[in-house]
Parts: sequence; structure tokens; C-alpha cells
Amino acid sequence: MVRRGQAGTMGTSVFLCLFIIFLAGSFPAGCAGNNSSASHGTEGGADKLVLLNDIADAEAFISGAEVAVVGFFQEPESPEVSQLRLVAARIPEVAFALSSSPAVREHYGLTAATLTLFRRADKDRRDLDMDSEEIDVDKMSRFIRMNELRLVTEYNPTTAVGVLHSSLLLHLLLFTDKKSPEHPEQMRRYRAAAELFEGKILFILVDINLKSNEQVMAYFKLKKSQLPALAIFHTPDEKHDVLPLDEVSTERVKDFCNAFLQKMQKEEDRMEEKAFNEEL
Repeated sequence: MVRRGQAGTMGTSVFLCLFIIFLAGSFPAGCAGNNSSASHGTEGGADKLVLLNDIADAEAFISGAEVAVVGFFQEPESPEVSQLRLVAARIPEVAFALSSSPAVREHYGLTAATLTLFRRADKDRRDLDMDSEEIDVDKMSRFIRMNELRLVTEYNPTTAVGVLHSSLLLHLLLFTDKKSPEHPEQMRRYRAAAELFEGKILFILVDINLKSNEQVMAYFKLKKSQLPALAIFHTPDEKHDVLPLDEVSTERVKDFCNAFLQKMQKEEDRMEEKAFNEEL
């Protein structure tokens, strides 16, 4: 069973509709084993299973990675640990750790053997109960790939699950061509903007070369001739703005986000004022 670490809400949205479209098709071959992220955090691996012996170690490890995966197992040499080492070797760009400390497990509210994924992007976590069903290396790998949201997450059929269930209600999408020679510099600037809105807005990369992403572009009424472009989306009510760009710059992204946040705040203030006047 997968449990959410925090209660995030998400109303009917374009992402739910698109996720259903994705499910109707097929997942790209081997997507559970591919790197689905637009950027990497602290690296892990079979030889880098960090042992977390106390709460301070655990908090430092988790805060130091964009995506941190911790196996909370009672026995340090259990079969689950052997599986975790195989998963860490399969996904080297994710930070992996192990803790068998009762104090650490209690600190995170865990009693059963649990694989927990922590992420900086939305300050959220996901728990995979290792005792609820037969869990193997493939299921653990897929759990991680589906939930490894980052400061900039690439949108595809695998990461659509994590995006759908993110606790962040504001999503910013950058529509661009990953094959473009300008892409690395665009991503550097986009990521710099993402760091400014960490924990407030979920930054997403939409590669126009992925056929399934044509549905996302169509929703925002964008054409390839208008790209690169930004689209900001408020999931509860589906309010959104779109901005075609001549070039991707940190300042343009920041200004676009701030303008939308200010517009939302003005609407909220108007609604509160209206409600107050109606009560008089």
C-alpha cells in the first residue's frame, strides 16, 4: 500500500484527464528504469546506502537531497535491505539510506517496515508499506519513479502519477524541445527560477518530442511555432495563464509566476470583501 505523507488536494484538472489518456495507452518500454527527471540531486547507489543511526543523521540526509529514499527496516540485514541495495544500483541518481533505529522510525511515525520517499519540490513524502503485500525490486523501483518529483520534473506517463498527487496546487509548465541546442541553458535558468519558488509552485518540463505531451500542449491552445512557452495552472479551479517566450530567462519566469500569484491574491481579497459586505 502506498500512503501519502501529507494531505494534498487536487480537484478535477487537466492532469487527471491526461493521466487517464496515458493509462489508455502504453508506458514507454523500460520507463520504470529510466531517469524520469529533468535534474538530479544527491547520488545514491548500492555502495552508497547511508546508515541513519539517529534523528539528526536522518534529517540531515533528507534535507540534503531533492529526492531521498529511506528504508525503515527493523533488521539491517533483512531480505528487504538486499532488495533496497538492488534498487539503489538501478536508480543511482537518487539518494538512498537505511535506518533500523526505533527512535528514527518513531520520529517519522512508522511502526511497520516501510520504504519512504522524501522530496524537496513540494515538501512531501510517500510511504510504501513493505508488509502489506509482496514487494519486490521492480515494485520498489516503480514506486520511486512514479513519485520522484524534483525542483524541475519532466512530465511523462510515469511522473504523471506524482504530479497528479502533488500537494502543491500551482503548477508551472515549460513547453520546449529537449533536442534544441539551447535546452541545457534554458534548463539552467528554469531551475534557478524553480529554486525561488520551492515549496510554492511545482515546476514541470514538457518535452514536445514526446507524443503523449501533444495533449497537454493542445489543452493550453499552444502551437509548436509559439514555443518555448510557459503555462501556469491552478489545479482546484483550473485557472491558468499562458506566455510564449522569445527566450527562457530566470527573470521572465519569476515575473510570470509573481504576476499570477498577485492576480490570485487580488481575486481572493475581492471574494473576502464581497463575503464580508454580504454579512453586513
